[in-house]
Amino acid sequence: MLQDNLILEHYGLNELNFDTIKSYRERFAEVKPAHPWNALETKEFLYKVGAWGKVRDTHKEGVTLAGLLLFSEERIITEVLPQYFLEYRESKGNEEWTERFTSQDGTWSGNIFDFYFHIHEIVRNSELQSSIASSLTEVLINMLIHADYNGEGGVILEKQPSHYVFSNPGLLLVPTDSVFSNTVSQLRNPNIVKLFSLLGLCERSGSGLKKVKQNWSLHHYKTPAIDQDVSMHRTVVTLTLSTQERQVSSSEKDTYNTSVTDLGNNFKDVEKYQNTPENDVEINSYNKNRDSYNKELIEEFKSYNNEINSFNKEDNYYNNNVNYYNNNHNSYNNEQEEDSSNLVNVENIDTKLWDIAALAREKKRLSPNQMEHIILELCKEKPLMLKEFAYLLERTPDGVRNNYLTKLLRKGQLQLKYPNQPNHPKQAYLFNKKDIEK
Repeated sequence: MLQDNLILEHYGLNELNFDTIKSYRERFAEVKPAHPWNALETKEFLYKVGAWGKVRDTHKEGVTLAGLLLFSEERIITEVLPQYFLEYRESKGNEEWTERFTSQDGTWSGNIFDFYFHIHEIVRNSELQSSIASSLTEVLINMLIHADYNGEGGVILEKQPSHYVFSNPGLLLVPTDSVFSNTVSQLRNPNIVKLFSLLGLCERSGSGLKKVKQNWSLHHYKTPAIDQDVSMHRTVVTLTLSTQERQVSSSEKDTYNTSVTDLGNNFKDVEKYQNTPENDVEINSYNKNRDSYNKELIEEFKSYNNEINSFNKEDNYYNNNVNYYNNNHNSYNNEQEEDSSNLVNVENIDTKLWDIAALAREKKRLSPNQMEHIILELCKEKPLMLKEFAYLLERTPDGVRNNYLTKLLRKGQLQLKYPNQPNHPKQAYLFNKKDIEK
């Protein structure tokens, strides 16, 4: 297996995608605004984060394997790692995929950094609870940092109506039964971990999956399952979005049945002695015993309620942490959206365009069909640039491009203004009149 700190002497800056590097540096600056690395030139910055390396005895230098995986493009990555492959797919329970993209599409870079944020946007824009969405991205990042990219089968995330399946080449470096309780991190790709951790996306504590299990338990979902296919050298994690009923043991049933029987006998005893004056002494004795028994029950219930309250306090503590994360995350996204909108020439946005996009601004969660319809209606009025879409829809540029524009281009419903120059500074999206529905 190739180590991710391997220096690829014949791969220089020209083999990297500068849009990805720019995106990484912007996110780094958001997380660490006062960090001295923000002022460094590109090559020196990449060296500091572990994406660039120098061979001391030969004075040669080049991109590290970790840098290639995060910042290069699929075609170049597969020159070094022929088995490299990334895929996201989702369906409604049948064999046909309703959404799918891979590192080989050619519509995006194909590196693992952009792959993470493509899926992050999909999950963030879904109707899932924020705590569930954060757990999904936690497992996603765990899969990307621990995958064996020289292994076969590629890194695959599959979404089904009732569950998510994360599959990657490479077996666990710790025993399976300790994954959800392990506090020591065993790293297959330490440089990749460093690159993601610098953005605050992961830690080296080995607690990621432990938190996911705790979150699934709080939502009463089935415990996440981890399977290892030794013959295929793959690890599969399944997160099921359904609850499981608590199984009552036979001993608990026996205890319950005995208690009910005893209670019934107690009531029969009361009836037996009721309205029988000659048994007043025995009744008084019975009532004293019953009062004593009830006191014990009350104390037992108090103890039980204290345990429940303790659990709820832990639950609230956990949710507060989740909310803290989401507030920071939303703050970051809001600032990112504001940055993109500041670049728009507002004079080019007329009232009709603003009105067409009103629903998207009012509702942060729209179905893909609704959003695509709005985008097509906007393009029928005039060609629009990515930053203009982001401004009109109040969404991040990456989210608009990855979730909607790329898909509409593939369908042929939109076309590029400069099809032979995808990175043209004035690139815009046009409505394809040839694709008008019959």
